[in-house]
Amino acid sequence: MQKNAPPTALAFPYPVPPEPGQPIEIAPGILWVRLALPFRLDHVNIYLIEDGAGWTVLDTGLDDGATRATWEALLAGPLSARPLTRVLATHYHPDHIGLAGWLCERFGLALLMSQTEYLVSLNIHLDPGALNAEPYRSFYRSHGLDDGTTERLLTGGHRYLRMISGLPRTFRRLIAGEVLRIGGRVFEVLTGGGHAPEQVMLFCPAENLLLCADQVLARISPNISVQAMDPEGDPLGIYLRSLASLRRDIPEDALVLPGHNLPFVGLRKRIDELYAHHEARCRAIEEACRRGPCTAADLVPVVFRRAIDDPHQMGFAFSEVLAHVNCMLREHRLQPVPGTYEFTA
Repeated sequence: MQKNAPPTALAFPYPVPPEPGQPIEIAPGILWVRLALPFRLDHVNIYLIEDGAGWTVLDTGLDDGATRATWEALLAGPLSARPLTRVLATHYHPDHIGLAGWLCERFGLALLMSQTEYLVSLNIHLDPGALNAEPYRSFYRSHGLDDGTTERLLTGGHRYLRMISGLPRTFRRLIAGEVLRIGGRVFEVLTGGGHAPEQVMLFCPAENLLLCADQVLARISPNISVQAMDPEGDPLGIYLRSLASLRRDIPEDALVLPGHNLPFVGLRKRIDELYAHHEARCRAIEEACRRGPCTAADLVPVVFRRAIDDPHQMGFAFSEVLAHVNCMLREHRLQPVPGTYEFTA
């Protein structure tokens, strides 16, 4: 995820985030909790939604010692008076689903998520070694990353994908277009691709409230990555179409509760900024490829304009550049150089 131009027209009704592990009520019967992450993006937002006598948990944080300790303090303190009723995971990234298995097993809870996100997470959990083997190695090498960078990425950059406690063997599938009742609220289930294959969002029309996970964030753009198993995929095109649906269907004055950064009002303005952000990246790629053929690896410094030494960040950066390249190939803004993995404008 990358910072882009600071939003100028968004409203932030809650400008001060909660301290890590200290819930605050952000709407009647909805608690906002921040959990720390050991990455450059140093936090994730989770939400607890009043569900009868207890709480539905929306996302869980990463599976590491610090996050488990924070959860233990929450359960023994602010959440001790009411039980957890179920876990809803918006998507497969470990900062959102990392402790779903632990919570479900410990309290006998059901897991709710989309089918695609469940199966992707299950696949990684059952075969974590695949992340260090083919097709990942040749995926990075063929697109121009050197051997050393590829090895650092495979051994270090994918480590966070394994930071999950496992998954229940059954789940309750969430499908776009259905209605989900949580306590006294009725939510419309939405899904969107690009950042993740079938990320779940919840919209409550009665309260004009959108729980949007990582699909739209106020201060950063969610990472949009091509995966080695789908090397010619178009996650950026999928993402932009998802934004168009949100822009059309969700009111501008909805309160947006995201997976990172601050809650905000001004969804359509933010979506317009994200459109402009990705178009600026496409123009930078186009200009570079007009000067001469480039691989995706060649284009990483063109797009990010800084050296990236951390393998975790390099994995995101490389795959995001390729997402822009693949989208531009479909739009005929780029063309492949025959017999190579280079591109020209």
